Amino acid sequence: MSARRADPVLGPLLAACRHRRGSAAASASSTLAAIAGVLLLGVAGGFLTGAARAGAGGVAAVGAFNYLLPSALIRLLAITRTVARYGERYLAHRAALLAMARLRSRLFALLARRDPRGPDHAPAGEAAARLAADVDALERLLVIALGRAGALAAGAVALVAGAFAGWTVALALGVLMALLLVVARHLLGAQVPDAARRSRAALGEWRVRLLDLAQARAEIAAYGLASDAVAALIPAIARHEAAERQLDRARQRIEALVQGASALALILVLALGHGSAPMLALVALAVFAGCEGFGAITAECLQRLTAQPGGERLQPLVAVRHEGGSAPAAGGLRIGALRLPPGARVALTGISGSGKTTILETLAGLRGAAIDAALGDLAVADAPFAVLTRHFAISPQDAPVLIGSVADNLRLARPGVDAPAMWQALDVACLAGRVRRMPRGLDEPVGTGGLALSGGERKRLSLARALLAARPWLVLDEPSEGLDAATEQSLVAALAAWLAASGTGLILASHRPAPLALAEYAVAAETILLPRPSGVRPEPPR
Repeated sequence: MSARRADPVLGPLLAACRHRRGSAAASASSTLAAIAGVLLLGVAGGFLTGAARAGAGGVAAVGAFNYLLPSALIRLLAITRTVARYGERYLAHRAALLAMARLRSRLFALLARRDPRGPDHAPAGEAAARLAADVDALERLLVIALGRAGALAAGAVALVAGAFAGWTVALALGVLMALLLVVARHLLGAQVPDAARRSRAALGEWRVRLLDLAQARAEIAAYGLASDAVAALIPAIARHEAAERQLDRARQRIEALVQGASALALILVLALGHGSAPMLALVALAVFAGCEGFGAITAECLQRLTAQPGGERLQPLVAVRHEGGSAPAAGGLRIGALRLPPGARVALTGISGSGKTTILETLAGLRGAAIDAALGDLAVADAPFAVLTRHFAISPQDAPVLIGSVADNLRLARPGVDAPAMWQALDVACLAGRVRRMPRGLDEPVGTGGLALSGGERKRLSLARALLAARPWLVLDEPSEGLDAATEQSLVAALAAWLAASGTGLILASHRPAPLALAEYAVAAETILLPRPSGVRPEPPR
């Protein structure tokens, strides 16, 4: 039975990310290590038993005992097992790392293209925390799953060895192995996936809370709220630890079950088997080692159930196909009753809280608010995310800055953009002088969240990034916030020249009068933001 049919949730994920040649080599090493380990223990047991009997038989028996061949075989098996075990671990982890590298890259690309307006779109911190935990669980499962061939080989060797002590022994061992899997599955049941879900949820909540508190660390220190901040983290930590303890208990039960089954297999050989003492010792120890190796399948079952909740979240994400091929909307932009030709400039007016930011972010595809706007004949509410991102480049009010360099942040808008284009965008954003004074220029790190930059500099870096995107419409939310009057005037003049030269349209919201001079039209935000249908929870306007 294929992995895809056996596990409809995790099978396709494992099949999609598995490195075939690396997986085959790891499985081969696992099989060789398992066979060598089982035979090593069996031959050693038979050799020691035979040597003891020869010693008890006197000098003549000792002289007749052939110890050279078993000794050489034991040494060969020990070397083979050591080398194969090293190869198994190296190849399995290498295959898993390569597979996860591809999967992580694919997931990042899919997330970058994912429509943030969906109902299941989680906050960034929580989504990142759960995604990391889900992928880590899948990686552990992949490493364990690559040892399945070795576990099956160990079980097969145990059955063959048991047959040397009698078919009754082999039959009893087969029944015992089947019962081991059935009982293990019963012990795990539905509790393991449920505990895994609760553990991931608590861990995601803890990481989100920690991120929020870290961003407010200065205020927490200033107002002496450190103990309150720690107390806010404790409930999530407690839930996570409780779920992890339940998973640990499941692991302990499975380990005890495997050890008990291995001991019972040894007893069955001694009770039902027949043959010489050395042969029975060889078979008994080989069966014990084989059953113990076969028990690794239960560990895979446990990890599979642990990874199942993450697989349920990852599978639909990986299955999503990028929406492409949508033709750009023609006919300009309509906002409310105002029809704007390409290259037009409009300002949204209204008091704070009237919905200007909501409208701008909805146009850019970042929110799913109901607004009276259309691209050509295509309503913005019905426009695919890919269409909106091809038409609008936004510099939001809360300008996000990634950890990395100035150039890294600018490349977000257009991967592969060259340095001259970056400097041109920085010149328009009135930030080039500041970057040139930095020791590394474009390669200067901006710090976590852009801490190396002031608030106004972060806004202008975001603006330069939007300029580099080269979309038909530039969406600016409070572009001059945090700037002094002289810098604001320079920015407005540079933007006016850039808009005229590029023919780019502008949609602007600002409480300061200077940027509003860029606009040719004005429209009240209250006339664009529509009420939600009854029963639909509205988004809070900003």
